[in-house]
Amino acid sequence: MSGSLPASVTVREVGPRDGLQAEGPVPIEARVELIEALVRAGVTEIEAAAFVSRKAVPSMAGAADVLALLPHPDGVRYWALVPNLRGASMALEAGVDGLSVTVSASEKYSEKNVRMSVAESVDEASRIAALAQGRVQVDVVISCAFGSPYEGDLEPSMVAALGQQLSEGGATSLTYADTTGMATPRRVASLLEATGLDVGLHFHETRGTGLVNAYSAMEAGVTRFDSSIGGLGGSPFAAGSAGNVASEELVHLCDDLGIDTGIDLERLLEASKLLVSIVGHPVASRVAVAGPRWRRAQE
Repeated sequence: MSGSLPASVTVREVGPRDGLQAEGPVPIEARVELIEALVRAGVTEIEAAAFVSRKAVPSMAGAADVLALLPHPDGVRYWALVPNLRGASMALEAGVDGLSVTVSASEKYSEKNVRMSVAESVDEASRIAALAQGRVQVDVVISCAFGSPYEGDLEPSMVAALGQQLSEGGATSLTYADTTGMATPRRVASLLEATGLDVGLHFHETRGTGLVNAYSAMEAGVTRFDSSIGGLGGSPFAAGSAGNVASEELVHLCDDLGIDTGIDLERLLEASKLLVSIVGHPVASRVAVAGPRWRRAQE
């Protein structure tokens, strides 16, 4: 680890998918309005939808309709989560810019989440990568990368080997996800030693370590992170799972550290206020509640 911080990081906003997926169904127009607010804030990487079963995940119904209504300013890329080849075909037909495919490092979690073994998921990811080749990027998100709620700790070398297998199968990038908030800075360091630094990271705040994990990863040299507006999110397949690292908190931290995200915090907080009106309840983001530190200093 270098101990120095990067000049800039890329933030992929997953709230419109990972966040809203954990909520009751939200009208398509409201989902589009939220994404438009995120674009105005300067967010350029957005996981906008999921092409999944309407019956299994009713909150993500109408994915193609959402994409059809979105603006397409230069430099903005919309991602869609796809669980299988059928979902990938639908997403490509709808005009997505990138595909997210989840493969779990945990056998039991994989069975509960996608009803496939890890090996079957790897094969499906390879088929999706072949379908998307030359058209869009395919980011494979390895869930339970820092431990399984069913099997406990997983060896970093095993998780890294899974990532290598997926890269060889056609994934254009890899993101390692702390699906149920089991990561700590020590465990982040152990995984990065096994995987290298050219990875994305996706943290949750289940045990209050999400933001400090992101900081430790930035110190190590990682420059790609997922986050969710308001800190929404959480896996329905693991008891006690909490939301993602809040986008407002990640950007607020980066601003103070002099790390460029390209995102305007004030406009991001406007998007967070809009989110509260959409979901009808307060959000977990502490920066959304307290405001940025410099605003308080001016009072």
